[in-house]
Amino acid sequence: MALCYGSLVKEALVLLDKFTVDRKGLDQFLDDAEKDLQNRADLERTYILELVSGCIEQKKCLDVVIKAFIEQNGRLSRCDHSLFVIICYLATFCLDNLGLQHFRSIVKSLDINKTSRFLNFFFTNLTSCIQEEWNCIYDADFVEKKFLGPLLRWRPEINSLMDQLASKISQGSKVKTTPTTKPKEFSFTKSRHKPLPVPEPEFIQQQEKRKPALVPKSTYTAPREIQLISKIKEKNHQMAEECLHEANVKQFRCANPEKSEHTKRVIAQIEEDFETKLKLNSCHSRLPPSNMADNCPIKLNNAAILRQEAMYDRQVKEELQRIEQLVQGAGEPSSFLQWQREMLEKDRQEKLPMIEQKYQEGYLSEEKKAVARKQRQERDQRAAQLNKEEKTQLMQRYAEKRLQEEKEMRDLVQQVAGDQKKSKAAKEKLQKLKQTIVKEVSEQNQELLRQALDEEQAKLCRRFEMIHEVHAIESLPHIRFNKFDDTKIAGHELMEEMSMAELKERLAMTKKARQTEQEERRRRILKERQKKKQQLQKKIETIELLSRVKAKAAAAKSGQRLPLTNASH
Repeated sequence: MALCYGSLVKEALVLLDKFTVDRKGLDQFLDDAEKDLQNRADLERTYILELVSGCIEQKKCLDVVIKAFIEQNGRLSRCDHSLFVIICYLATFCLDNLGLQHFRSIVKSLDINKTSRFLNFFFTNLTSCIQEEWNCIYDADFVEKKFLGPLLRWRPEINSLMDQLASKISQGSKVKTTPTTKPKEFSFTKSRHKPLPVPEPEFIQQQEKRKPALVPKSTYTAPREIQLISKIKEKNHQMAEECLHEANVKQFRCANPEKSEHTKRVIAQIEEDFETKLKLNSCHSRLPPSNMADNCPIKLNNAAILRQEAMYDRQVKEELQRIEQLVQGAGEPSSFLQWQREMLEKDRQEKLPMIEQKYQEGYLSEEKKAVARKQRQERDQRAAQLNKEEKTQLMQRYAEKRLQEEKEMRDLVQQVAGDQKKSKAAKEKLQKLKQTIVKEVSEQNQELLRQALDEEQAKLCRRFEMIHEVHAIESLPHIRFNKFDDTKIAGHELMEEMSMAELKERLAMTKKARQTEQEERRRRILKERQKKKQQLQKKIETIELLSRVKAKAAAAKSGQRLPLTNASH
């Protein structure tokens, strides 16, 4: 399951704000926090608790960075203090386990301005004031190995992350802000201008009213759409009034025992259909179908023609087989079909109890599954409870182990602080020795550099002389003789080697042979197409003949007399 680190860090922030050293110990605080985080998953809960406990345990190391940041940027609120503590802890102790991608998502989920400012300060002052303060608390080798080594290794990726955050902040700051109104000062000395006196109505000259100018009709004509819309509106209004009147008149029609017009129409339709069914066996038979009466020609493609021919062939064969069976004394299939229906109904009746039995068995199996599911859920709940108790015991053991380790670390720190005073004098001696060695090495390096420069200048002079000689040789004129004979062979002693003229001749011959082959192929294709067309034409004629025969047979069945050519004989 992938953890959402941003939300988990925010919850850890809230818990860290609540923690105070005076009120309760770390173990009691972690137990209370675990009770509050019961709705969270086990992985998420353990991650939050480990993050909070790590920040509290490494408080001395983290406070060094926070104090240096406060000295540079001023006082912080409690919320900002805990935010910077968590970021410093993640960057110093958890960056290798987290990875840059998760660390980037955590930083972007928090306040970007504050986090980018803190990370910039932390990584710029890492090897200066922060390292000096850590050296006062821990041993210098321990600081170099555990703290500075991993942080310096991650520094290029963190720098790219800080550049991304800076670009994001600059984009957000480019949003246009509305200008604020500037109030004007009120002065008692400045006098306001007196308004002009309004003239009395007697002195105002009464102007004559202008007549409106007549606009000719040719300048503007109203569009027809407006007139059409107004007509449609009037029509719709009339229809609405008619519908309202009809609704008011026929509002008590539900109490009327008479049938509605719709039901009367449906009943009449049913009776008419029933009468037509009764008249099927009458002497007046139906006319032939419309497709036979007016036989419209339809253009068929090749596939349709072949399909129709196959269908007609099959129908002819079936008809011939039926006639042969009737001649031999076979009966109509109607009695057989009746017997088949009866047997199918009998089989269905016999299968009904088996189907019912299967349904009952399926119902019982579903009930058994439900009971088994319930038992499995109870068993899972018991196992979860046991797992929870085991986890609480493991957490208690883990907390005890961490306390013991912290005591051992305190003892080590006290020992290191005692030995640190002795090491300062040794460091000063070492520094002086290093300075003397550096001076000697720098003098030797300068002499070696001078020798290397002299050698390089001599090499460059030699190269310039060689380049001048090459240019002089290239400037001389070249006399080239280009005589090429098409009939001669190159003389590479290869199999079937030929001259240029022979090669051109052979290519021309192959081209001619290819053209003749293509022409023959075209002639063959044209002949095959003509043959196919003739065959299709014959098939169409046979299909038309068969369709005419079918139409005559249908007309004969319906009782219509067709004109016969041999009637006069």
